[in-house]
Amino acid sequence: MISRREILIVGGLSLAWPVVSYGQPAARKWRLGFLASRRVSSLAADEVYGSLLLGLRDLGYVEGRNLVVELRSADGKADQLAAQAAELVKAKVDVIVTGGSQATSAAQKETQTIPIVMGTVSDPVGSGFVKSLGHPGGNITGLSNLGTGITSKHFELLRDMVPKMSRAALLVNSTNSSRSQAVAGIEAAGRKANVKVMRLEASTPREIERAFETMATNRIDGLIVALDSVFAQQRRQFAELGLKHRMPAIYAMREHVEAGALMSYGQNISDNFRRAAAFVDKIFKGAKAGDLPVEQSTTFELYINGKTARALGLTIPQSLLISADKVIE
Repeated sequence: MISRREILIVGGLSLAWPVVSYGQPAARKWRLGFLASRRVSSLAADEVYGSLLLGLRDLGYVEGRNLVVELRSADGKADQLAAQAAELVKAKVDVIVTGGSQATSAAQKETQTIPIVMGTVSDPVGSGFVKSLGHPGGNITGLSNLGTGITSKHFELLRDMVPKMSRAALLVNSTNSSRSQAVAGIEAAGRKANVKVMRLEASTPREIERAFETMATNRIDGLIVALDSVFAQQRRQFAELGLKHRMPAIYAMREHVEAGALMSYGQNISDNFRRAAAFVDKIFKGAKAGDLPVEQSTTFELYINGKTARALGLTIPQSLLISADKVIE
């Protein structure tokens, strides 16, 4: 036990020594880069990508406190992504999170050292982003949305909605590296059902408009729209063109249906970006991206817009009504 005398001696010495302030080291501010193909004016306000910040907040990372976000978005202009990826590298971010295949490809070409977390990519192995889902290798990991693996299901659901469909169209983004698998899946489903499939490509609003004009000329009965971030940006245009040309269409994101399109089947992409936060956290704490297995979702949602179905003169089959996660009226 310390005696009273010892306490007085220590106290006296402390008064004699010069006062030196040893402040706590400032908490590190992590720099997070975000690269998106479509328009993103504010990451926090974005209805899909914003969930990344919510997931990071749950893990203790708050923008403005211990997190700095460098946001770059190409507004649907794929040729701008390379320069924007270079800007993120120059900003010396600790991790880059990407929205879509085009953004991931641009980031991959720009850096092999900064970790890249894919928020949503349809075919990470086929696109050359990772060696395998279980062992990505390199500097890329994240989440796969299985967008190309459900194209046959899209065909099946659209045919349920349009039983007499004999001519179908598949619309893909010509700049999306995952488009080849989507094409193969739809063409195989078409052959099996004896339905002719027309492949169309678009990457700009004007090209999307021309694609609908082409479908009208060729008397297409139904449309499958491949998952793509630029198409998501143009979801209101798709909804308007679908009604204008009376074209039943199915999409991979529920946001299309919420914007007025007929139906969608796919993963909750917003949830993917919330889950991406866990990858970012592990990398901040020292994990290597190439050692973190790519994750896939197993839950899919079917959304139907009842108002649009009536406007197109379609009766929603009971089987779809029962299966739907949500019918918007």
